[in-house]
Amino acid sequence: MPQKKLLQRFPLFKNLTDSEMEPVLDIARNRLYRQGSHLFMQGEPLTNVYFILDGKIKIYRTDLQGKEQIINVLGENQMFPHQGFFRNDNYPAHAEVLEEATLVYIPIHQFEEFLIANPRISVKVFRVLGDIIVDLQNRLEEQILHNTYEQIILLLIRLTNSHGKQLSEEQYKITTQFTNKELANMIGSSRETVSRTLTLLKKNNLIETNKKNNIIVNRTKLEEELF
Repeated sequence: MPQKKLLQRFPLFKNLTDSEMEPVLDIARNRLYRQGSHLFMQGEPLTNVYFILDGKIKIYRTDLQGKEQIINVLGENQMFPHQGFFRNDNYPAHAEVLEEATLVYIPIHQFEEFLIANPRISVKVFRVLGDIIVDLQNRLEEQILHNTYEQIILLLIRLTNSHGKQLSEEQYKITTQFTNKELANMIGSSRETVSRTLTLLKKNNLIETNKKNNIIVNRTKLEEELF
């Protein structure tokens, strides 16, 4: 598929004319990244902005003790990082390839020049950033207002939105396979607590796992359990 068609899958570029797309095509490159490889490490100088054609990317931070906190798991048609535009900055987190991924990358200084020349695209970028801020605010509220059991339920519901495939009116399959440790790292809990909670949710028929170990969530029952 031509590079132009690939990039126009992203909402950011969807309505651009051929002439508006030309400067993007001149600076964009694509590459296959293997599972387990890192695109960048926390604290390194920010050099590129990435667009995901396929695969999964884990964005996470580590503290001084080496403890991991997962910020997000990104998939097809998403861009990252979301920090550092129009300022000299470093990558705020690590980016690891969770599932083999094909990415388009653009040097950040050239992307900034493109945004300056295309105010409409700048507005779209700011909307993306606004959505991310709202998501982070919601997660902070979850940690403040809900106990760990409720946070795990909220996490599963959130994953049905970002990594879910609807199977029926009530059931969703979480298509990305997360370990209990990864789920724990998303909410600052422990693997043991997540494991106990998932076992309890299975016992109460709120979730189940299929033969491939994907979590099947009864979203309606989980929402009733929560609210």
